[in-house]
Amino acid sequence: MKINRLKSFLYGAALLLGLGVTSCIGDLDVESIDPQKNTELNQDALFNKVYASFSLTGLTGPDGNPDLDDVDEGRSDFFRTLFYLNEFTSDEVHWVWSTDAGIPELLHNSWGESCVFSAAMYYRLYFTITLCNFYLAEASGAADQEMRNAEVRFIRALNYYYIMDFYGQGAFTEEVSIDAPIGYNRQQLFDYIESELLACADVMAQPGQNTYGRVDRVAAWLLLARLYLNAEVYTGTARWQDAMTYAERVIENGYYHLNTTGATNPATGEVYSPYQMLFLSDNNSNGAQYENIMVGMFDDENTKSHGGTQFLVQGSYSNKDATMLSYAPSGVDNSWGKCIRLRKQLIEKFFPNGAPQTSVLSDFLAQAGDDRALFYGYGLNESIEDESTDEKYGFNCVKFRNVNSTGASNNDPGFVNTDLPLMRIAEAYLTYAEASVRLNGTVGNTDAKEKIDALRDRANASRQSSYSLDDICDEWSREFWMEGRRRMDLIRFGKFGGQAAYRWEWMGGTYSGNQFPAYMNIYPLPVNEIANNSNLSQNPGY
Repeated sequence: MKINRLKSFLYGAALLLGLGVTSCIGDLDVESIDPQKNTELNQDALFNKVYASFSLTGLTGPDGNPDLDDVDEGRSDFFRTLFYLNEFTSDEVHWVWSTDAGIPELLHNSWGESCVFSAAMYYRLYFTITLCNFYLAEASGAADQEMRNAEVRFIRALNYYYIMDFYGQGAFTEEVSIDAPIGYNRQQLFDYIESELLACADVMAQPGQNTYGRVDRVAAWLLLARLYLNAEVYTGTARWQDAMTYAERVIENGYYHLNTTGATNPATGEVYSPYQMLFLSDNNSNGAQYENIMVGMFDDENTKSHGGTQFLVQGSYSNKDATMLSYAPSGVDNSWGKCIRLRKQLIEKFFPNGAPQTSVLSDFLAQAGDDRALFYGYGLNESIEDESTDEKYGFNCVKFRNVNSTGASNNDPGFVNTDLPLMRIAEAYLTYAEASVRLNGTVGNTDAKEKIDALRDRANASRQSSYSLDDICDEWSREFWMEGRRRMDLIRFGKFGGQAAYRWEWMGGTYSGNQFPAYMNIYPLPVNEIANNSNLSQNPGY
């Protein structure tokens, strides 16, 4: 696998002069041009491309001129690949086509050093890092150049964060060079990411003062809170107080807030809870924009992709299931046949005694006592006892949809118009609560309790008298299921590799769940990367 149009993930910078971005993110406050007709760098185009790396997979839309070679373009999307590594390997999500190349080893926690999706994620992240390095080296003269540079530095730090989280080490450079980059271990990556975020946060826009789709300093604060929450995993040293400090700064930012306003669709009469509004196709304007601190931007004209929310909606629905379409209309005119199915352990977090069989979503949510239980299970088996392609095994997701709360129609029902939440302020509430309980305990911890109560109140879920660490681990899943982070949370709670106390369906390759080694808490570096860069060595166990 290699990065297309770059000799390796660090080489060939001059070719970036010809990057095409005519189908890039139109809402960003920069000009759109066709650099194929220019011989000089257009920094607006490159700036757009940096942001577009979270949504697009190539230069010509959903197919053609891909960023990465040797991998199916549709599956090379940033979020789709992240989702495969963080969700398919966890207690939340399974895949109907479980014999697809590279999929069984994720579903069964049995991957080795040649894991195709681990390599795809590695090269996707370094593709964006290379774009950032080139932009910071070459771009100059914009009226808001200092702020743009800070945003690009944040995006580079975010990509290095995922390198640290997934691989525990990686190549490191801030330049585009023909020289092999040095290797950084996890501590070095942690220190670099922390210093970058601290340095660029104050240069980024004030909360809510940037163009929609571009990040501001609250995103840097939230990534710092995430970094500190996982610091014990990454470095061996806990940073709970720092996690609380930056989580509180996010909560008190003065602009972003939990969305607590729902809507009624005037065309269909369907009632949407405040939580549902976050995942509808007008989430850039329906109130969700005040909760979503960072998004991957998707629309059905300019940012078509087979990843992101396109993947989440199309992969969850089947146009052959009329009852499901009536239960919660998808807003698309085609689907992939309910590829994504949910593991029993996720359903049990809302229905510990078994989910009801109802064909009415409002009834299902009422019986769950939680607006976040956006599942479809009518006529389906809650358990995935059979991994065949029979769609009856496993419930399905109706959380992400291509429907406007206003009743307005989208332009192209074949592609999804819903922006993908990459960072939500809700994360800061759970970060604060968890760090506080780890630091101060559960008894009498009113600060932690009120943060979780705020999320449960928004979901119309009943409050608990207190919340243990196990309760908080479950709450992370209830709030953020299928948003691409579950593996990270399970690792932090000691419920992923190297343990057998907590099991899920098909964990370790058996229906009842089986332990898999602790070294699999991080992924292998790509074999080609080890062969081509003597500064890197393979992670232990692979």
